[in-house]
Amino acid sequence: MTRRFFGSLRPGGPAASEVEWVAGQLLPGELELWSAMPGPDRRHSAGVARRVEAMLGPAASRPVLAAALLHDVGKTGGLRTLGRTGSTIAAMVFGRARVAARGGRVGRYLEHDRHGADMLERVGSDPLFFF
Repeated sequence: MTRRFFGSLRPGGPAASEVEWVAGQLLPGELELWSAMPGPDRRHSAGVARRVEAMLGPAASRPVLAAALLHDVGKTGGLRTLGRTGSTIAAMVFGRARVAARGGRVGRYLEHDRHGADMLERVGSDPLFFF
C-alpha cells in the first residue's frame, strides 16, 4: 500500500512500449477509457496486467487482461492521491457505506467499482466485468 501511494505521486504514464502493449489488449472503447485515466493509474494498471499475464501465461485471455487494465477505471475524473487516501481512511474509520452515502467525489471514489462496471458496459466490454 505504501509503495502504491508513493508511486502515485510520481507524474507521467507508462512507457510508450507499455502503451502499445495495452492498445493490443483493449477494445477501442476500453482503450479510450484507459487513456483517460491519470498517468499513475495507467502505470499501475499496466503493471497489474503484466503480473496477471506472467501468472496465467496462455490462460491470460484478452478479457482477463482487459479486466486487469481497467480495474480502477471508475476512479477517473475524481479524487487525486491525497483525496483518495483521506477517503480510504474515512471509510475505514466511519464505514464505507456511511461515507459513500454522503455522495460527491468521495462517494463516487468509494463506489468506483460500480461506476467502472457501468462505464465498461456502455463501451461494450466483455460481460466478465459486470457483477
